[in-house]
Amino acid sequence: MDDTETVAGRQGVTRGGGSFEFSAGEKGDALIVAVRCQGKGKIKVSVHPVNVGFPLNCVDGETSTTYNEVDVAGVEKKGTVSVLGPSSVRWSMAVGRGEPTEGEPAEAEGPERA
Repeated sequence: MDDTETVAGRQGVTRGGGSFEFSAGEKGDALIVAVRCQGKGKIKVSVHPVNVGFPLNCVDGETSTTYNEVDVAGVEKKGTVSVLGPSSVRWSMAVGRGEPTEGEPAEAEGPERA
């Protein structure tokens, strides 16, 4: 997170799967999800209640960070982030709020299906 963003939730280093809550924000702010992972495998991150999800390939011996901005209806609500992944992957995450970035919209995965 940078100085213009407010932290809404945080999860320290975790192995495998897990979930945590994040607080509500202001209408008009984007939801920012920053994920750091290390270890061989793929994790899937799901953000509720906005039904946004994305996979992240993690590499053994290398730490990678992915920064996603979500600007869809409902991002101002409080919610939960869930991660599914193998025990071989360690991850940590910060969820924040901030001004939406100008530019081309990112391609997003559609609503999750159970």
